[in-house]
Amino acid sequence: MEKEKIIGKLKNEGIVAVVRAESMERGEKTIEAIISGGIHFIEVTMTVPGAVDIIQALARKYKDKDIVIGAGTVLDPETARAVILAGAKYVVSPALNSETVKLCNRYRVPVMPGVMTVKEAIEALELGCDVIKVFPGNLFGPSIIRSFKGPLPQGIFMPTGGVEVDNAADWLNAGAVAVGTGSNLTVGAKTGDYEAVTRKAEEFVSAVDKVKRGKT
Repeated sequence: MEKEKIIGKLKNEGIVAVVRAESMERGEKTIEAIISGGIHFIEVTMTVPGAVDIIQALARKYKDKDIVIGAGTVLDPETARAVILAGAKYVVSPALNSETVKLCNRYRVPVMPGVMTVKEAIEALELGCDVIKVFPGNLFGPSIIRSFKGPLPQGIFMPTGGVEVDNAADWLNAGAVAVGTGSNLTVGAKTGDYEAVTRKAEEFVSAVDKVKRGKT
């Protein structure tokens, strides 16, 4: 899938599932539960044991399907290159690292670095970032998106951290192109209740879809 199509699909669907897990087995089960709930963007973080192997396996499994596998918590260009080779279709970082951005741009892979200030957001734009991740979102709330888009209306922002079913619409209505959600989505996995993860994914999809379809 080409870079522009991935970004377009993200804008259309509006939600990314961030997966953290204590083991490869739990991570794989969590991902399957999320996909069953209708979320198509899966961000496998580098904190998951065997994350690169999981990305490679998922990339092969869903190669011809409507699922977009990406990598999260990518801290440096070396890791970015490894996950791209494994099949990651987008790269997400908690902070802005210029060399990571340059590498992703070199291979035309969408990159989404985390920022907390307008200065960082401007630097991300200057580096050619496709989507700017506002992280951690729970420190600011949805109003931070409006604050960023005041001086930077050209910016494409996505919050991660503190995004819940009940406030997903608030983030999107404030101007976010999409939302990233992790622990609020996958909490059931901690007790092995993967059906709860699927139900929560369905709730997120419904909440985001209402906004995307202009129903709120």
